[in-house]
Amino acid sequence: MTVAAIDCGTNSTRLLVADDRGRALERLMRITRLGQGVDATGRLAPQAIERTLLVLREYRAVMDRLGVERVRMTATSAARDAENRDEFFDAARTIVGVAPELLPGAEEGRTAFRGATADLDPAAGPFLVVDIGGGSTEFIVGPGGGADPEGVVSVDIGCVRVTEKFLTSDPPAPEELSQTVSVVRDHLDDVARELPAAKDARCLVGLAGTVTTIAAVEQGLVEYDRERIHHFVLTKAAAEDVFRTLATEPAAQRRHNPGLEPERVDVIVGGAAILVAIMRFFDFDECLVSEADILDGLVMSQLAD
Repeated sequence: MTVAAIDCGTNSTRLLVADDRGRALERLMRITRLGQGVDATGRLAPQAIERTLLVLREYRAVMDRLGVERVRMTATSAARDAENRDEFFDAARTIVGVAPELLPGAEEGRTAFRGATADLDPAAGPFLVVDIGGGSTEFIVGPGGGADPEGVVSVDIGCVRVTEKFLTSDPPAPEELSQTVSVVRDHLDDVARELPAAKDARCLVGLAGTVTTIAAVEQGLVEYDRERIHHFVLTKAAAEDVFRTLATEPAAQRRHNPGLEPERVDVIVGGAAILVAIMRFFDFDECLVSEADILDGLVMSQLAD
């Protein structure tokens, strides 16, 4: 049986197609910015919906070519916040054949945790898995190795959300950067209170485009290379260095950094601020970068049925 998973996130729309043993046949990612302006308007913008639907048509063709028999499609932070999400959901269902599942933050976190820790040695845990999205960030603690997490907290900080709210100058003004880090830290106080086990985690695992992009920039990858990004150990010093470099460059200069996709140029500083604040707050000297995430968890859930 060939299965697929689609994640319609705030910043990107991604596809994973896998065989009956969970081996990836195709992984695709497109920046669609579904959450453009949602924090300010409470609605999905028409152009953002159309960008995402265009990609879903592409993904439907890929799934047909690979003989996909089952698919799960999820929508996360942007759709949770948008009062007109049904407009997008109805059109997406027509294209893909199934309706998007509106995942609450906690379920989003649990699914991402299962995907990210399936191939990690439980002896290295407990793990704090951090999924930095466009509109929200999930914090999940657990032993890994296929076990359910001990706790999940989802907070409304993400690379698109903090960029649109706080980082309006080019390059960001020092006071804008300070405010962003301060706001993130306030949210981390909430995480530590609601998820005290996070303080006891031995290994930080970072998911999603912000983290993988910082890893790619740190390595100077001219072309994307999953093998060099998956399970790359990103040190705190390196993350701080990438953050300082990108935050002090105007967008026109920033886009020339190897490893930085053009579509992430405007939101990577906000994402890097979140990652750096997390590593500082929870006192992690390094972060294990993972390319396995919610898509892998969605595939696993279908193969387990």
